[in-house]
Amino acid sequence: MKFIFSITLMLLLFLGACKNEEVTIMEFNATIILLDGKIINAGDTIEIQNIQPFIKIGMPISIDTTSIKSSISLTDWVDQSAVFFDYGFDDGFISIAPTLVPDHHYKLVIDHQLKGQNGQIFNPIEFQLVTQQGINYLNELSVNNSSLLVPSKVSNVSFHPVFHLKFSAPIDSNISKHLKIYNNQKNYAYGLTLSQDQKQLDIEVKDSLPSLKKHTFEISAGYVAEGFRVNETKQFFYTKVDSTLKYPELSDEELLTKVQRETFRYFYEGAGPNSGMARERNSSGNIVTSGGSGFGVMALVVAMERGFISREAGLTHIEKILTFLEKADRFHGVFSHWIDDVSGDAIPFSSKDNGGDLVETSFLFQGLITFRQYMQPEDLREFEIIERINVLWNDVEWNWYTNGGQKVLFWHWSPNYNFEMNFPLRGYYEAMITYVLAAASNTFTIEKAAYHEGWMRNGAVKNGKVFYGITLPIGYDYGGPLFFAHYSFLGLDPRNLKDAYVNYWDQNVAHSQINYEYCLRNPKGNVNYNGMAWGLTASDQPGGYGAHEPTNDNGTISPTAALGSMPYTPDASMKALRYFYYILGDKIYGENGFYDAYNVNEGWWTNATLAIDQGPIIVMIENHRTGLLWKLFMSVPEVQNGLNKLEISYE
Repeated sequence: MKFIFSITLMLLLFLGACKNEEVTIMEFNATIILLDGKIINAGDTIEIQNIQPFIKIGMPISIDTTSIKSSISLTDWVDQSAVFFDYGFDDGFISIAPTLVPDHHYKLVIDHQLKGQNGQIFNPIEFQLVTQQGINYLNELSVNNSSLLVPSKVSNVSFHPVFHLKFSAPIDSNISKHLKIYNNQKNYAYGLTLSQDQKQLDIEVKDSLPSLKKHTFEISAGYVAEGFRVNETKQFFYTKVDSTLKYPELSDEELLTKVQRETFRYFYEGAGPNSGMARERNSSGNIVTSGGSGFGVMALVVAMERGFISREAGLTHIEKILTFLEKADRFHGVFSHWIDDVSGDAIPFSSKDNGGDLVETSFLFQGLITFRQYMQPEDLREFEIIERINVLWNDVEWNWYTNGGQKVLFWHWSPNYNFEMNFPLRGYYEAMITYVLAAASNTFTIEKAAYHEGWMRNGAVKNGKVFYGITLPIGYDYGGPLFFAHYSFLGLDPRNLKDAYVNYWDQNVAHSQINYEYCLRNPKGNVNYNGMAWGLTASDQPGGYGAHEPTNDNGTISPTAALGSMPYTPDASMKALRYFYYILGDKIYGENGFYDAYNVNEGWWTNATLAIDQGPIIVMIENHRTGLLWKLFMSVPEVQNGLNKLEISYE
């Protein structure tokens, strides 16, 4: 954009006349008046923005045009170099049109050599021009023909990308001192090709960029070429997937077995050394978890059945767990969420959550009574295991957690804070199993009203909306995190399970399909969401832990989400398994199975493993393959009694 700077030179005329017959001489004392009325006196400084100003100097008399060229000079203030310019004279105006450099200081002089047509002498004037630093605009920045100057995420970029830049003014090779292409691991080498007019730049990355990685293209502050400042620029882009197989190809059955076997190591080799219980996560030290250990006990059944370990080893491991649980802190028979592996003492999960955790305890007993059903009572050792589990099971005071007989169960109770956590189990999420087991208790059962009025809210849990062409019977819009369809249904067989509100198979299938369709359609434009990379649930995420779902999606994919839905979406889940293992396996698969989560948007890949996420992978794959855990749990007489009591039908 050009800003027209116009200077009108108004000359105040002082006449001197000789009374005698001598030649009359006229002198001009000049005052520079800007168009806005500001007076610039000789020696003043004028700041201008346009580096190609059109300057007009008004003359009140006719000028000897042959004197103009020699009388007007424009020089650099620092090195005194001359600035050449075009000039002209028309309608009483001298006009000059120089080309200046931004952020420079100039001296403009009109000296005595300027003459009028009748020999009048111009009184010299000098003033200064200071150009502001200009901005060289980055009008175009693209990588592999995709613009980086758009708000959407640019992904699928090649491993040797080529960038094209177009500037509004010339640049030079010094831009390399301010230009970087990098990720959180290294800076990458590149080559530059500058166009003839020096306004376009091509950059080719010489190194091979890693796949599915967030990278940064940056021009740092401080780069100036010919007085023009290029604004700081920082843009992100994501490289494409490396589609080569990371591991030798197996049959689907072999792959399922491999994943189950190696994920089981988390619960067996990675167990707390004193308790045999599952650590909360692989970095938890002496913190073991009650709910995750229940998942681990179910995984122990799978390992024994499939020969990952011997039956003898499995019995030894469960005996170790039972010995620990028999001495660990309990709160009216209920275990805390976290337990110290050495002492068995409760470890507070939060400031007031230092007592019993009813939901986590229900996950634990879902596993224990499933294991009990796997035992052979005619074997003396296994009969003793059955009896030890029964003692722990019958000690749980489920009705205590109705908080004085209310028609609802409460999640927490503390000897210090009583029911101050005040978390009634209402609605529909992962705690379905808690009500079933509470109703199934031989010793401290609950009334069915707690289920219908508390949990199901007298039918207010019904949804019935359609998402992506799929009707969701109950629960939150879009279904919520996928662990709602997993945790309670590791043992509870949703096939043909129904009550007055919902058919649970229909619910879990719809929930899983909606989650899949959301990731497939990817309305937020997250990187690497597709028909193979999908699944939103609770897991680690950049900066912490969160529950992910279509209404709370930050780009975090958790392998347990798709794999735990294997019975509900077998084709989509199997595609996810192949993709996670063969294509992303070098990033998300380790000696204990799949890592917890990843987020390509943030360039975040974890190597953490969590009990509550590893367990559903093993168990739900087995339920998909054989229904083993479903068959065992549903064969529990107390469970059948509890379902009947709650008016939940099953076949």
